[in-house]
Amino acid sequence: MSVSRNNSKSIQPYPYKKQSWFSSFADSDNKVGWLFILPFLILWAWWFFYPFVQSFIRSFQDMNFAAMDEAKFIGLNNFIQILQDPEFFQAVLHSLQIVLIAVPTQTILGLLMALLVNQKIKGKGIFRTIFFIPYITSQIAVTTVFMMLFKQGTFLTNFFGIFGFGDVTWFADTSYALIFVAILFIFQQAGFSMIVYLAALQEVPKDLYEAAGIDGASKWDKFRYITVPFVKPISFFVISVSTILGFQIYDQIAAISRYGALGSPAGATSTVVTYFYQHGIRYMNIGYGSAAVLLFFFIILIITFLQKKLLDDKE
Repeated sequence: MSVSRNNSKSIQPYPYKKQSWFSSFADSDNKVGWLFILPFLILWAWWFFYPFVQSFIRSFQDMNFAAMDEAKFIGLNNFIQILQDPEFFQAVLHSLQIVLIAVPTQTILGLLMALLVNQKIKGKGIFRTIFFIPYITSQIAVTTVFMMLFKQGTFLTNFFGIFGFGDVTWFADTSYALIFVAILFIFQQAGFSMIVYLAALQEVPKDLYEAAGIDGASKWDKFRYITVPFVKPISFFVISVSTILGFQIYDQIAAISRYGALGSPAGATSTVVTYFYQHGIRYMNIGYGSAAVLLFFFIILIITFLQKKLLDDKE
């Protein structure tokens, strides 16, 4: 009986050691994830969201940089004036022309370059570097060099003359200045598209190409039915980013117009960004400029939505 009484004693549990705050926090993946993105969220809120809210408020005000304390609410007057200004629609048209010319061209060119450097060829690392260098080169420097190459009587103007283009100084001619800006954008942006597409191509399973080859598929069939579907999400990303950057072109135009009015020659290179700069910064009408920026934001938002809708409908 004494033995049973001794064995029947309750066993004391192992004393529980309370976790520290840091240990419990580190055990939660969600909390750690939020901790890592917190610096980005703070910077995003400070550098984007807060200025956007300020621009939104100022777009309904008559405000001048020289007398910001005297700002007064004027409702939709700024938007009405912009939508009645022919220069604004001309600027929007020029931006759309640049995007429609440059974005499809540089997207296709970037994919072709990615397909080239993804092959088993000697020196492909050199080709990757050569193709990518224009993207990281100063836009002002590239524009300056191209301005020398596209002067009247140079090799490039004579070469394009074969295809019906005039032997003129492109950046100084109202008929060619916008095309010149589009060429600059294509030259610099294609390297970025190439790098993004190259990363996507390296994720395509090689077994699919081998199986398609066994079934007698041609190179075109492999590209059409394997490569294109796999890189479709990347294509949306490339097109969206390039469209936004195409609407934001400024440095190239500023370099072309450095000896004259912004948007030279004769307003042939004016865009939405130069329109905002002229009215919001140069004329110091911050309320009018903020309204132009807000309209610019909604234009890009609508175009991005239409691009996504178009790509989804093709699935």
